[in-house]
Amino acid sequence: MSTLVLALLGGCAGLGACLILAGAAGRSVLAGRIGVAGRLVNGVDRLVLRWSLALAAGLAAISISGWPVLAGVAAGVGWYSPTWLQRRGHHDEELALVEAIATWTEQIRDTLAAANGLEHALGATATLAPAPIAAAVERLAARVDYEPLPDALRRFADDVDHPMADFVVAALVIAAEKEARDLGALLGHLAGSARDEARMRTRVWVGRARSRSAVRIIVAVVVLFVVGLLLFNRPYLQPYDSPGGQLVLAVILFSFGASFVMMSRMGRIAMPQRFVARRSVDGLAR
Repeated sequence: MSTLVLALLGGCAGLGACLILAGAAGRSVLAGRIGVAGRLVNGVDRLVLRWSLALAAGLAAISISGWPVLAGVAAGVGWYSPTWLQRRGHHDEELALVEAIATWTEQIRDTLAAANGLEHALGATATLAPAPIAAAVERLAARVDYEPLPDALRRFADDVDHPMADFVVAALVIAAEKEARDLGALLGHLAGSARDEARMRTRVWVGRARSRSAVRIIVAVVVLFVVGLLLFNRPYLQPYDSPGGQLVLAVILFSFGASFVMMSRMGRIAMPQRFVARRSVDGLAR
């Protein structure tokens, strides 16, 4: 009976891992192939997925080891696994967004020379904007027809929600309110700064690849070693069956988890605060 339960749990865990990887890559697994079933799979709520992975991992751990502490840690890993697997996708999305802002800024700069004002230039870029910000640019072009240009630009900054977009919006707002003369040169400089930021992020990500690989190797070796002992040499781990052993195991797992969390935080790039959003909130507060 326990073998059947473990097999079912392993199958559910494998299916969940496949769905997580497909979701992180932005791919449809069953849509267009199994009709209604595909739409149902693609519409699964993230919270349900997290609970399913947590329960599957926790039950598998308690069935193999009988240790409540390990079951709790396994459930936590299952709960947070979608976030960890999406981290690489988030990095790629950030790069694509920064590059899109730079391209759109250059489009405005090149269009200003032939356009009849800034509003016309923004409208001309609505059909040419890069995919990551295409919807936001289309909404901006639509708002320009019935809203003051500075307000429409600030709404655009909220839609994009990126500090680099705030710099571009600030330059455009100043140009709309005070008629800046060298707007083209300023936009070119901002586009270059955006591309420099994208290159910097890529260099940082590549430079930390060795550390990420080392962490993966350490985790894989430790997990395989523990699973191997549980399956083939369980008496060696018998001291952990006692309450004191569970306490020691909790300290060990906490140390491992804390070190991995600290390494992950060290690898993050801190984003500056959005000053356009802060300015609008301050204005409402007054």
